[in-house]
Amino acid sequence: MPDLGVGIGWRPELDLTIERMAGVGFVEVVAENIDPGDLPESLRVLRARGVPVIPHGVSLGVGGAEPPDPARLAHLAACARALGSPLVSEHLAFVRGGGMEAGHLLPVPRTRESLEIVVENVRLAQEALPVPLALENVAAIFGWPDDELTEARFLAEVVERTGAGLLVDVANLHTNQVNLGLSAMEALDTLPLEHLAYVHVAGGHEHHGIWHDTHAAAVPPPVLGLLAELCARTTPPGVLLEWDDDYPSDAVLTEELARVRAAMSPSGQAVGGRDE
Repeated sequence: MPDLGVGIGWRPELDLTIERMAGVGFVEVVAENIDPGDLPESLRVLRARGVPVIPHGVSLGVGGAEPPDPARLAHLAACARALGSPLVSEHLAFVRGGGMEAGHLLPVPRTRESLEIVVENVRLAQEALPVPLALENVAAIFGWPDDELTEARFLAEVVERTGAGLLVDVANLHTNQVNLGLSAMEALDTLPLEHLAYVHVAGGHEHHGIWHDTHAAAVPPPVLGLLAELCARTTPPGVLLEWDDDYPSDAVLTEELARVRAAMSPSGQAVGGRDE
């Protein structure tokens, strides 16, 4: 995977902010929000500067029983070509079935039968894309009662069998630990980090004991601690900050990227702490 550095999720509300920020190694754009035939000027500016842009899909649904929609795959492929992207990323999630949209990135049933279907769906997606595909772990709001594998083991087997890249969202690992009791440290120990493409970090808030992964707040210390733990195991090709609402000032975002870099450093790894 390419060396990407530290990046930030591109949003129209942050276009000028990102153009002004120093040290942005790469950006990620939600693929469904752009037209590859008419790219936003800001993305063209960043590309002209040599900043890699990664299309990030949110609706492909490789975790469903039905094969990936050819039109959605064609759109992802067109985005990658238009942006000259080094890779494309998507979620390992269930999003639709029988013509009905879930409206959320839902966890897939982690059974051996489901695994075979997901592996085939990922292979179909890979064949349709001009660049490598990386798969992201999701923040789950529930777990299926018949699960046979942990989330990390399921994702690990998909990645190992398909050769897909791995997008580890440490904020999602934290969310699942708080809300579902799934150990984030065990996940880091299980995931095949040799396939790591890049990492997501984001903020949220806790309300009545439930962690809400809002992408609209500073990254909390437990999530930075998980990033530090991951960096103690491997050197991630890239780490990207997601911020999707209640957009702060340029100075706040610059400070957030500085906190991410600090957590990635050897000293940050020493003091990152275990989120247990």
